[in-house]
Amino acid sequence: MKLETIIGLEMHIQLKTESKMFCRCANVDTNVPANSAVCPICLGHPGTLPVPNAQALAFAVRFAQALDFKIPMITKFDRKHYAYPDLPKGYQISQFDEPIGQQGHLLLDVQGEERRVQFERVHLEEDAAKNLHTPEGEVLVDFNRAGTPLLEIVTTPCLTTPQEAKLLLQEMQRIARALGISDADMELGHLRCDANISLRPVPEELDKAPFPPSAHGYYPKTEVKNLNSFRHVERALAYEITRQTELWEKGEPPKLDSTRGWDERRGSTTLQREKEASHDYRYFPEPDIPAIELTDAFLTTTLKDVVELPRAKRQRFQEQYALTPMDAALLTENLDVADWFESVVSELQKWFSTREGTAEMSEEDWTIANHKVIRQAANWVTTRLFATLSEKNQEFSQLHISPEDYAEFIVMLVERRMNTTTAQTVLATMANTGEDPHHILEAGGLHQVSDPKDLVVLVDQVLREQTEIVADIKAGKIAKAQFLIGQVMKLSKGKADPAILRELIAGKLGITL
Repeated sequence: MKLETIIGLEMHIQLKTESKMFCRCANVDTNVPANSAVCPICLGHPGTLPVPNAQALAFAVRFAQALDFKIPMITKFDRKHYAYPDLPKGYQISQFDEPIGQQGHLLLDVQGEERRVQFERVHLEEDAAKNLHTPEGEVLVDFNRAGTPLLEIVTTPCLTTPQEAKLLLQEMQRIARALGISDADMELGHLRCDANISLRPVPEELDKAPFPPSAHGYYPKTEVKNLNSFRHVERALAYEITRQTELWEKGEPPKLDSTRGWDERRGSTTLQREKEASHDYRYFPEPDIPAIELTDAFLTTTLKDVVELPRAKRQRFQEQYALTPMDAALLTENLDVADWFESVVSELQKWFSTREGTAEMSEEDWTIANHKVIRQAANWVTTRLFATLSEKNQEFSQLHISPEDYAEFIVMLVERRMNTTTAQTVLATMANTGEDPHHILEAGGLHQVSDPKDLVVLVDQVLREQTEIVADIKAGKIAKAQFLIGQVMKLSKGKADPAILRELIAGKLGITL
């Protein structure tokens, strides 16, 4: 039986507000002492009253507007009841039937194809506390996280592969960071995910199923929890596809919705419980928080904060700077990198516009030549500069190179004041010290030697020493000329201009390189 996969995600983004969702306790990170950022409100003491966080509400609206959600003029909070040690009140303040946004969407690039991801809803809620399991088998509860603002985003069952699910989650991380509402670090719990998955026969084989689907056309789903990395999401869903496929092949597909946990060590999911329905939570309106009216003035003000989203930025970098999709993606993954690179481009364009001969160029030729320089700048960032930071185990925020100095570095390459070997040394020194490239080149005597009169002596020396290689080249093994170029480069201590060397060696040997 041929089956198709249906996946939906429930994603939680921890908002980067100064205080918690319903009290004034600091919204702290995980590195502070346990139970040091708590108060009677977030501990659920009787008689306390919650007050919604205006910053969290603005963040939620900013997100909803960015992803084209329909935002109501009236929204409200509800109580979601369940009993668990990490829930101090015995219920969670969330949103049920009147969330902050409904029916949003985004476009996702999957293997070169554009996919539309549809969202069912986005709503605000408070986070639960954190259970800590000791080696002795005790369960301790840290209430610092209790009451932290969460944004929950629920997709429709519109995804079809584990890869799509991972790509969507990665894009949500980029969007949260671009909007400035969260650091969205999965390892630190700022971004969490529960994945819902089910299988069903393809339409032409539906009559072979042991029982019919629901009225909506789906079979019982499995919710997989404890997914705290992109890799876990992809692996857990792949495992579930295999597990559920085997059940279908036995004629025993899942008959009830269920919740399973992901065990990364074993690489498998384990049954936890049957999945609850909404009526199990006994939702009812939060009596201590009146309904909130979202005025036109508030929505307009918040809309001004919406920034360029990651996908739009990637596309703009490709179109505006003629970059490859890979370079555009690498340069826009981090907002600091993207802003820094655009400052570099601005400096390069100033230089290029004053370069001799550009005044006589046609607009098309000017653009082509300018893009060539920008692509060279991008290539050195995505290869050598990123590699240098990785070797030093540094973040981009720790980079000492200003956009002006990096632009000067690229100009020196374009003007052939140094070759690529020397440039790698100069760039590494810039990253280590923050010095400008001109000073590094002068102080180290690293200027490229481009005068043929200075290089021909070295070329003649290598040709005299490498008679066998010269004979092979004259016999037709042209590729061996690269060895001669390398030998001259060694004699020049890496400062010779490779282009001039090719011309000299080709002329001496009567070949074309």
